[in-house]
Amino acid sequence: MLIRVDHATRYDYDAAPRFIIQVLRKTPRSCESQHVRRWRIETDADARIRQSEDAFGNIVHTLYTERPVDTLTVTVSGEIATFDTGGVLRGWPERQPALVFLRETPLTAPDAAIRAFAAGFAGGSRLDAMHRLMGAVHERIGFDTGATDAWNTAADAFALGRGVCQDHAHVFIAAARWLGVPARYVSGHMRRSDGQVDQDAAHAWAEAYIEDLGWVGFDPANGISAADGHIRVASGLDYLGAAPVRGTSYGGAGERLEVSLKVRGQPAVQSQE
Repeated sequence: MLIRVDHATRYDYDAAPRFIIQVLRKTPRSCESQHVRRWRIETDADARIRQSEDAFGNIVHTLYTERPVDTLTVTVSGEIATFDTGGVLRGWPERQPALVFLRETPLTAPDAAIRAFAAGFAGGSRLDAMHRLMGAVHERIGFDTGATDAWNTAADAFALGRGVCQDHAHVFIAAARWLGVPARYVSGHMRRSDGQVDQDAAHAWAEAYIEDLGWVGFDPANGISAADGHIRVASGLDYLGAAPVRGTSYGGAGERLEVSLKVRGQPAVQSQE
C-alpha cells in the first residue's frame, strides 16, 4: 500500500515565549514492512532543527527557536510504501535487548485488577496468548476521546473501561510484562479501513517479543495485528519514550494548539508511473 501523511501542528501565543525547545519523534525509517519514499519535516519559524537518534533507535529532531515567536507551525509530510508482514517487525535497528522492555514504568505499572486480568492469558503459546490479550483489551476498553489524557496510567484506563489508543497500548503492555513478555509502545500513523482521511491524532499500538519471530505488532485499539495500513514511527517503554512531540517554552502566555492530520492510502501498484 502507498500511504501519504500530511501532519501540521500549530501553536499560537497571546504573549510570545522567549524561546521554544521541542523534541520531535515524527520521522519513520525503512524496514521490511515499510519503505520511506520521501519524508520532510519543516517549520515556519526562525528555528534550528537538528537530527539525531535516541537510545531506542528512533529518529529524533530537536527544534530550537532563535527568537520570540507569536506562532509556530511544524509540518510533516511524506509518502511510504507499506507491506503486510503479518505484524512481524524485521529490519528495524534494535539498540536494546528485548529484556529491557520488561521494565515497569509509572504509566504501565499493573495494579491488582490488571494482574488478575492478565492471569487469564498465562499458559499456552506466547503468540496465541498475546492475540487473545489484544482481543480482550479491545473488548474491555471502550474508545472514548474524552475519558483520559496523556498522563493517565494503564490502571486508570482499565478502571474507567474507556480511553484512546494510548490507553489500549498501555494496558496491553502492562499485562504482557506482568506475564513475563517483553512489550513496548509504538507511535505512528494508520490508514483507516473506512477510508476516512482526516484524523484527530497520530495512532499508537504495542509490540510484544515472541521467540522465533521477534517483535510482533498488536493494535488493541482496533483489535488487529499491525499490517500494511500501519506506519511505524517510534517506540519506547511507554508513551513518554515515543511521543511525537515533547517540549517546553520559556516565558510567554496563552498557548493554543491546533492539529491537522490527513492519512491517505491506496494500493501501491496504482502509484506507478
